[in-house]
Amino acid sequence: MSKVTQISHPLIQHKLSIIRSKDTGSKDFRELVEEVAMLMAYEVTRDLPVEEVEIETPICRTKSKMLSGKKVAIVPILRAGLGMVGGMVKLIPAAKIGHIGLYRNEETLQPVEYFCKLPQDIEEREVIVTDPMLATGGSAIDAITLLKKRGAKNIRLMCLIGAPEGIKAVTEAHQDVDVYIGAIDEKLNEKGYIVPGLGDAGDRLFGTK
Repeated sequence: MSKVTQISHPLIQHKLSIIRSKDTGSKDFRELVEEVAMLMAYEVTRDLPVEEVEIETPICRTKSKMLSGKKVAIVPILRAGLGMVGGMVKLIPAAKIGHIGLYRNEETLQPVEYFCKLPQDIEEREVIVTDPMLATGGSAIDAITLLKKRGAKNIRLMCLIGAPEGIKAVTEAHQDVDVYIGAIDEKLNEKGYIVPGLGDAGDRLFGTK
């Protein structure tokens, strides 16, 4: 079964409150999304495997721990997911980055795929899918399905804010995918937007309407 982890660190909650404010402009919004993603990445990667290695300090040789096994791939769902990548690669600079392009049909609310480019060795990597908003869950479900078709086996979903409906949909559709989220909001409105949410993350990141 999927595990849903709400990361309620005070710094994350503080920054999310500023992100939500309608008075926060695109520059600050982008910087804060990147900062929150970096803070969340610390928790999302908590159980990555490590191995003991021998190194030499300026004083002596010693045994220490480094990451082992599967390497990481970060896969943002375009376009809003791009806003989370910068913060994550600051912590995991060796990660490879894939891209999945989906847009939401405004009438059916269903996602439509228009782009998919992934690392060739995606099946060997720990995959972290990023999208600031988990609303209906449709885009995340389709992105994860695409990843599995391309061979990915170890997938985690990381979002800033989610609605209960979207979380339920993703965890039922992909019971082997854990979800990490900064805040769980009240509901979706009749247009499929999260309430209270933060509006359209893509528009606020890139200054578009």
